[in-house]
Amino acid sequence: MENKEFEFKGLKINGFLMLFVVIALFALSIWGFVEFVNIGQPLLILGSVVLFILDIIFCVGFRKLEPNEAMVMVFFGKYCGTMTSVGFYWVNPFYSSKKVSLRARNLNVDPIKVNDKTGNPIMIGQILVWKLKDTYKAMFEIDSQTMAASPAGTGDSIAVLSRMRAFESFVRVQSDAALREVAGMFAYDENGDISNGDLTLRAGGSEINDILLGKLNDRLAMSGLEVIEARINYLAYSPEIAAVMLRRQQAAAIIAAREKIVEGAVSMVKMALDKLKDEQVVELDDDKKAAMVSNLMVVLCADDAAQPVVNTGTLYQ
Repeated sequence: MENKEFEFKGLKINGFLMLFVVIALFALSIWGFVEFVNIGQPLLILGSVVLFILDIIFCVGFRKLEPNEAMVMVFFGKYCGTMTSVGFYWVNPFYSSKKVSLRARNLNVDPIKVNDKTGNPIMIGQILVWKLKDTYKAMFEIDSQTMAASPAGTGDSIAVLSRMRAFESFVRVQSDAALREVAGMFAYDENGDISNGDLTLRAGGSEINDILLGKLNDRLAMSGLEVIEARINYLAYSPEIAAVMLRRQQAAAIIAAREKIVEGAVSMVKMALDKLKDEQVVELDDDKKAAMVSNLMVVLCADDAAQPVVNTGTLYQ
């Protein structure tokens, strides 16, 4: 999309210098009016009144910008550029200006219910850091001015706050749509329908956040808003299936633990048999080895402590 934003090139005078000029013209118009009334000069009196009115109009031309603020300048409906120079200035009083903030802002999106790739309902939330990037698009490509409409007579700071809230509302709606799209592309975690190694919401981490960031900026490109950082800060199964999924996760954890225990037990039994054979402690036939392996596996893999039984006889009875 074509970039239509450009720097304001119109008349811009130092505000303090112009303030001195306005005060001087005000004093001159008052002095002239009094003097010309005394000497009875109607034309000069009219000139003093006109000068006074012009001086009041000049007072409307003062503008002030702080760091990371911008002012969109419009002349009777025509966009005339964006002023970003920090300081106190005087411009043509017939310019209408709309101030916006370029500072970064946080947006904590409440968790929403969506379906993941496998159809499981999940709750997912995100946190964003966003800022205004293109003032022209933000002010004229989306209907931010209607959304930011505020009561007449409000101050400049209130108007800026209202506009930024309108931008935040636009970001919130688009982030909701992007989050639903990304959540539907991946499964919550690995299960029977997902192959090992596939990207999941639970294990994706920075990769999922990068995909989400790209989707958000694609949607916000038309608005002149930019998301600097996006990350998932809440992820859980929906309450109606949370208990079932918890049991599934617990079962998977138990199976994994059992596999580790059995692997260790087999290693220990093999080591015991090799030790007995290498050091020639006792000669065991296949049946005795099988019985010994069975007993050791029961002892090593049991949940409860084994109860020892002392054999007072011989292994060969």
